Amino acid sequence: MAGYKPVAIQAYPVLGEKITQDTLYWNNYKTPVQIKEFGAVSKVDFSPQPPYNYAVTASSRIHIYGRYSQEPVKTFSRFKDTAYCATFRQDGRLLVAGSEDGGIQLFDISGRAPLRQFEGHTKAVHTVDFTADKYHVVSGADDYTVKLWDIPNSKEILTFKEHSDYVRCGCASKLNPDLFVTGSYDHTVKMFDARTNQSVTSVEHGQPVESVLLFPSGGLLVSAGGRYVKVWDMLKGGQLLVSLKNHHKTVTCLCLSSSGQRLLSGSLDRKVKVYSTTSYKVVHSFDYAASILSLALAHEDETIVVGMTNGILSVKHRKSEAKKDSLPRRRRPAYRTFIKGKNYMKQQDDILINRPSKKHLELYDRDLKNFRISKALDRVLEPSCAIKTPEITVSIIKELNRRGVLANALAGRDEKEISRVLNFLIRNLSQPRFAPVLINAAEIIIDIYLPVIGQSPVVDKKFLLLQGLVEKEIDYQRELLETLGMMDMLFATMTRKESTSLLQHNTSDGFLENKKIES
Repeated sequence: MAGYKPVAIQAYPVLGEKITQDTLYWNNYKTPVQIKEFGAVSKVDFSPQPPYNYAVTASSRIHIYGRYSQEPVKTFSRFKDTAYCATFRQDGRLLVAGSEDGGIQLFDISGRAPLRQFEGHTKAVHTVDFTADKYHVVSGADDYTVKLWDIPNSKEILTFKEHSDYVRCGCASKLNPDLFVTGSYDHTVKMFDARTNQSVTSVEHGQPVESVLLFPSGGLLVSAGGRYVKVWDMLKGGQLLVSLKNHHKTVTCLCLSSSGQRLLSGSLDRKVKVYSTTSYKVVHSFDYAASILSLALAHEDETIVVGMTNGILSVKHRKSEAKKDSLPRRRRPAYRTFIKGKNYMKQQDDILINRPSKKHLELYDRDLKNFRISKALDRVLEPSCAIKTPEITVSIIKELNRRGVLANALAGRDEKEISRVLNFLIRNLSQPRFAPVLINAAEIIIDIYLPVIGQSPVVDKKFLLLQGLVEKEIDYQRELLETLGMMDMLFATMTRKESTSLLQHNTSDGFLENKKIES
C-alpha cells in the first residue's frame, strides 16, 4: 500500500478585532457574575476606601455589596418610594441617597437608620453628591432646582433655579468645595459656584443630558445625552473639544478608569465603549444582554459593575496573575546542548548521511488511513478539539466530503451523537471562514434526518435552529452576490466612460489620436 498522506489542516484567517494592549487589558476579566435585583439598576457607586464595597440603587432598596460577594452585606430600605441614586462620601463612611418622593437621606455605613433627612425638593431627586469638603451635599431634582445642603445642621443653604427642565445628573468637583456641575433635560450643562449664588459656565449639549463627569483635575467636563458624548474644556469657558458618536442609542452613564487615561460610556444599545482620553478613539468595547443604565469601576479597575434595565447586575472581576512556583526547578540542559553540531560544515572527504525523521500520524489521520470515517469524525467533534481548534474539525469534514463519504459518516447516529454535530454546526455556521464547508454538511444532515423529526424534542429544537441558520446564511450570501453584481456593473460603466472620453479627446495631430485609439 502506498504511504498515507495526512490531511492538510487549512489555516483559516481569523476575522476579528486587532489585538492591542487595550484589548489584552480589558479582556483580562473572568466570566461575569450576574445578580438579580428587584428593579432596574439606576445607579452603581464604589466606595473610594478599602474594602471598596459598592452601593446598588434599584427599586426602593439600596444594597451594599462586597467586591467578591454575591449577597448584599447591608441593605437600606427606609424609603417611602423608589430610590434613584446613592453616592459614597470620600472617606467611605457615609452614604447619601435621593428618592422619588423628593427626600434625601444620609446613612452611616455601620448603621441602618438614616442619620439626616433633607426635605426641600417637591419631585424626584435623581442626583446627589458630596462636595470636596465632605460637609455639604448637592442635589438635583425633577422640580428643575439644584440645592446645596449643610450636613451638620440638616439645612438648605442655596437653591439654584436656572434649569428649565428635569435635572437628571450632576457631580461635585473633587478639588474645589464650591464648584459643582449639573445636567438637565433642557439640553444644558451648568457649572455652579456657591460663592456667587449662580452658574459661572453653561454649555449647550444639544440633547437631553443623562450623565456628566468631571475629570479629577477639574479642567475637562464630559457630558452624555442622546447618542453623543461631548468633552468640554472648562478652563477656556466651556469650549467644545470633541464630540463622539459611537453609540446607536442613548448614552446613559459615564465612568473614568483609575488611571484617568480611559473613558467608559454605557448606552441603551447594550454596549460599553472604552475611549482613549488622548485621542478620543474607541479602543475597546463590551457587549451586554440588556440596555445599560449604570456603570462603575473599582479601585485599580479590579472590578467592573454594570446595571441594566432588566434588573440584572453584571459583575466582572479581573483575573489574578499566576503565582510563581516557589519550589526550585530542576536544572535542565542548556540550549547549546540541543543545537550542538547544527552548524558543522561538511568537509571535502566527509560523507553526509541523512536519517529520515519519523512522522507520527494524528489519531484522526490513523482512522482515515484505516477507513474508519465515523470514528475520525467523532474524534474531531470532541469538545477539546471542536471548541479550541474548530479548523481541524472543518478540515476533516472537507476531506470526507472530497472522498464522497461525508453522508456515510453522518448517518446512523443516536441522539447524543447527532446533538454534538448540530452543536458544532450551530456554533460555527455563521462564521464566514467556515460557512462554505459547513453549509454543505448542514444540508446533508437535513436530508438524512428529516424523516425522523419528532422523535426527540432536544434534537428537534436544534434541528429547527440549524435549518433557520442555513436559510439565513444562504439569503445573506445571495444578497452579497447581488451587491457584487451591482458593483461589477458600476465598475464596468466607469471603465466604459473612461474609454469613451479617450476616444473623444481632440488633438491637433490626427496620427497621434489614432495611435491612442489603437492602444
